[in-house]
Amino acid sequence: MHSESSTDSVTGLYESVPCNLCGGTNLRTVRPGRERSEAELEVRFKSSSDEALHDPLVECLTCGLQFVNPRLRAEVILSGYRDGTDETFVSQAPARERTFDKALNMIEQFAPQRGHLFDVGTAAGSFLHVAKARGWTVSGCEPNTWLGEWGKRTYGLDIKPGTLADGRYADAAFDVVTVWDVLEHTHDPQGFLRECQRVLKPGGFLIVNVPDIGSWIARLMGRHWLMLLSTHLYYFTRQTLAQLLQRVGFDVVRVKPHVQWLELGYVIKRGEPVAGPLARVSGKVVSGLGLGNLHVPYWIGQTLVIARKQA
Repeated sequence: MHSESSTDSVTGLYESVPCNLCGGTNLRTVRPGRERSEAELEVRFKSSSDEALHDPLVECLTCGLQFVNPRLRAEVILSGYRDGTDETFVSQAPARERTFDKALNMIEQFAPQRGHLFDVGTAAGSFLHVAKARGWTVSGCEPNTWLGEWGKRTYGLDIKPGTLADGRYADAAFDVVTVWDVLEHTHDPQGFLRECQRVLKPGGFLIVNVPDIGSWIARLMGRHWLMLLSTHLYYFTRQTLAQLLQRVGFDVVRVKPHVQWLELGYVIKRGEPVAGPLARVSGKVVSGLGLGNLHVPYWIGQTLVIARKQA
């Protein structure tokens, strides 16, 4: 157990923090740190990064939230997110469009009027593209310059560079705010969700998905769980995420597994850290059969939550 609060003495790039959910400092180490990453920041923090978690993972003994501690400072990580290209990520755009089309079927059960939708950390804009085609007024923001420009050029979208806080959006500006694969990357999830709540209209909906460290597959895979990545700072369960949403003024109305569609060759490649030679052989077979681009469902513990802003 420990309750560090000082800057990392070796590099000055690291910081130790209390629990973001309850403020607790009584922490238990769940996964000790490994040798620190030597990867360039723009490689380590790109959207398609599969670099395994290096930093220590701790659990708050008061509320159960798990998070990386100590961790790189926010300004250091943001510099990594801004820079670099990500051809691997955009290669999956057609499959991501399929994922988001299915997700919108559910979202529109709660918000059928198709008002103004804002996507935070929209990456290359595949979700905004699908929503726009279905009649939504859409906009979004993305810190990575290359991905944002790709989305503007490919989809003709309004993607603002930077983070949600950078945009200084008006109060109650949006009917729906979506947060796909973003919350676990933020340095201050509670502050981030408060900002989402602020820009939503009363009764508006927040859609957020996260890797669920409490899911059965995460527990089964243990230290081999593919979502234990250097780019993730927080690891939520359904319970800790619900508590965080309630704390900032949301009522949770739906929780379900979030199934994505990706190309088979890409999924096999992602499995290499666990499957090793078997994944590499499978990849060669799939490629030889011409099945690498086949869209397949992919789920390793992602959870989707729909929450309504309290009036």
